[in-house]
Amino acid sequence: MKVKICGITNLEDALLSIEAGADALGFLFYEKSPRYISPEKAKDIISKLPPFVEKVGLFVNESVENIDEIAKKSGITLAQLHFEIEDVSDLKTPYIRVIRASKREDILKFENEYRIVDAFVEEYGGMGKRIDISWFDGIDTSKVILAGGLSSENVSEVKDLGFYALDISSGVEERKGKKSKEKVFEFIRKAKS
Repeated sequence: MKVKICGITNLEDALLSIEAGADALGFLFYEKSPRYISPEKAKDIISKLPPFVEKVGLFVNESVENIDEIAKKSGITLAQLHFEIEDVSDLKTPYIRVIRASKREDILKFENEYRIVDAFVEEYGGMGKRIDISWFDGIDTSKVILAGGLSSENVSEVKDLGFYALDISSGVEERKGKKSKEKVFEFIRKAKS
């Protein structure tokens, strides 16, 4: 199973996540987030990373032009879209949509695409709220990246449900914006074992 460590704010956390086995790192370009990072600081971190690690930029209701500009400036390889709009046909940066699910039917949106499914909360990202995993009963989860409320204590409950990947931020933090080496290593070990 693939794992994305989101909310990267410094090189130390990026490198320890990769050492632990993370397949992707997430950088939040949403200024209202306590895990916000500037495109310039993200570029500095990304320029020091080894190859074959996906660098994901999280955007909230940002214009297509700004996403492409920030992607170019920072060096991200994929845009994670927390959008209310559905037409992103002009976007040049590869992207993945986020579904903020408040009911079972929501998880079927964009079912033919790889997508991140998170529990609906008013705020965007990192609130640690867990989706009702019974909603996935009988649903093809092979293109779903599960996010929200994950931790090393509960990862075993979702491991066998066939998700493509898990996306975690607050569940592996010492405090907002600072990862715990022990939590990162333990989560990835349990997710991939």
